[in-house]
Amino acid sequence: MARLVSSAALLALVAASLNCGSTSAFGVVPSAPSSAATRGVAFTATTAGTKRQHQTALSAEAIKISMPALSSTMKEGRVVSWLKNEGDSIEAGEAIMVVESDKADMDVEAFEDGYIAKILVGEGETAPVGADLALVAAEEADIDAVASGSGAAPAAVAEETPAADAPAAEAPAAAAAPDCEFTQVDMPALSSTMKEGKVVSWLKAEGDPISAGEAIMVVESDKADMDVEAFDDGFLAAIITGEGDSGAVGAPVALIAAEEADIPALQAYAATLSGAPAPVATAPAAAAAAPAAAAPKAAAAAAPKSAGDRVVASPLAKKRAQELGLDLSAVVGTGPNGRITASDVENAKAGGAAPAKKSAPAKPSWTPAAGVIAATPMARAAAKKAKLDLSTIAGTGEFGRVTLDDVKAATGEVKPKRKVAAGGSAPVEMPSGLVPFTGMQRAVSNNMVATLTTPVFRASRDIGMDKFNALYRSVKEKGISVSALIAKAVALAIEKHPIMNSQFSEEGTVFVPDINIAMAVAIDGGLITPTLKYANERPVTELAENWKELVGKARSNTLSPDEYNSGTFTISNMGMFGVNQFDAILPPGQGGILAVAGTREVIEPDAQAVLGLKKTQKMTVTLTCDHRQIYGADAALWLKTLADIMENQAESLLL
Repeated sequence: MARLVSSAALLALVAASLNCGSTSAFGVVPSAPSSAATRGVAFTATTAGTKRQHQTALSAEAIKISMPALSSTMKEGRVVSWLKNEGDSIEAGEAIMVVESDKADMDVEAFEDGYIAKILVGEGETAPVGADLALVAAEEADIDAVASGSGAAPAAVAEETPAADAPAAEAPAAAAAPDCEFTQVDMPALSSTMKEGKVVSWLKAEGDPISAGEAIMVVESDKADMDVEAFDDGFLAAIITGEGDSGAVGAPVALIAAEEADIPALQAYAATLSGAPAPVATAPAAAAAAPAAAAPKAAAAAAPKSAGDRVVASPLAKKRAQELGLDLSAVVGTGPNGRITASDVENAKAGGAAPAKKSAPAKPSWTPAAGVIAATPMARAAAKKAKLDLSTIAGTGEFGRVTLDDVKAATGEVKPKRKVAAGGSAPVEMPSGLVPFTGMQRAVSNNMVATLTTPVFRASRDIGMDKFNALYRSVKEKGISVSALIAKAVALAIEKHPIMNSQFSEEGTVFVPDINIAMAVAIDGGLITPTLKYANERPVTELAENWKELVGKARSNTLSPDEYNSGTFTISNMGMFGVNQFDAILPPGQGGILAVAGTREVIEPDAQAVLGLKKTQKMTVTLTCDHRQIYGADAALWLKTLADIMENQAESLLL
């Protein structure tokens, strides 16, 4: 069941308690329908009998929260959830619970300040309309007294006033309700002190279809401007209280017809409710004079409407006009109050009415009263809890009203919804929030932080790759990879410069006799460095087979510790990703790491070439060293040796 969050938080929340006839600060009791044909009073909130304040046996003032009537057909309701707990303070206008009726879930607001003393109907429990749901204490010190006296009869009655003064004169009797199904919309009681309300604006026009849960008007009370929603489907047949007019609480403000055909009958009935003269049958004596008077009226009706005038037409007429391409402002309406009907559109089409103008349909608008911030009850409660100023939050609801999602977006609880620009692509949902590290990712992070205390330097060099690439193409079919060939070349260069295979110690330089080449491998969820042990001594074919095995183990998370933490020098190769140059971070406990970039074609001078230029392939490598035992000259000499091996002695890699 859809949950409707309305600012008119249940539209009539001052009602008589069914068991003791007292004024309840929160409940609603619907008034009886005016006739058997009516569907009920959709928004009435009235009190009956005398107005009383209850006191418990301990003389603590108690306010009863009763089950509100959320629709004209509601007999009982279920408490979906309490938004406040026993002992919590509440303020007027704050949402305190969610009630499920036979039509929707809605928030119930408090209209009095106080403290929740006792919850009588728990979450998930059902109670009839008017039944006591909870007790509210006016003072925090009275909570226990009110809670302990929840089952006792009132001990005293204070502030008794007559139910109603005798009327000065009998009001004229209203005409009998028409024999059709309809709903009477009454002025709601939006607060416990409200005596009358003013219709700020109608969000629907006469004849417009309405749906249950749809806002149909904005009412100004003594506390705020609030939307009033419909609880039944139908058509807005007649508006009794116009925009800017005021009416007493419980007074009829509009009629809703179940069927569109009943609108004329209900408009005639509405005239008797508003005090306007009701349409009557014309006497025979007056009938003779009617034709003479009708002529000027017909002429006036036939006059075309100006561009700014509002066009009143039935939904079917609007739809038919759109299909036929007619401008409704040029159609003469023959319905009640000049309303355009579907037959008027057909007649206008036959008579050649003006073509429809290409203009955007007008949307209903509403501007809150000065100082009023339009917000839903849940949004107000959430903003207060988060200590946010509602005036600083941009509302995305109807008429710019601040919704609960707007408040959550302001607090960072939810991501604000992005609007898609016309013609633009839909927003891409990107990951958000914290994703905890895996054990491998945590280890990599810790190792990277540990390197921050090591003083390093870097040196780069371009290496010609023509002969190396030719060698690789010749042995590729044998299963020898680029990684195995580079590892072999690096190991042979380290043989000639043992300082590159050293480690730093506080006492001096530690030379490691075994040349174990570790190579970084990116796997799902982390980074690991499988190691080719004794790379300088083993043939490249064996290194290639071993490397293939190590990569498979790395991707299946089956490497043994000795297979990934025994490296003495590391290679990080991102050439396969098209990277031109990068720096690698020195692993703890090693003297150097080589960053290998991708191969690229360059043009360089060549005296033997026809035009003095030739095309060749180059690869940039960058060496990072521990500057505590390895110096710049050491790095430069090692890079020179590596370049010589790969450029001029590529065949030695196969020995």
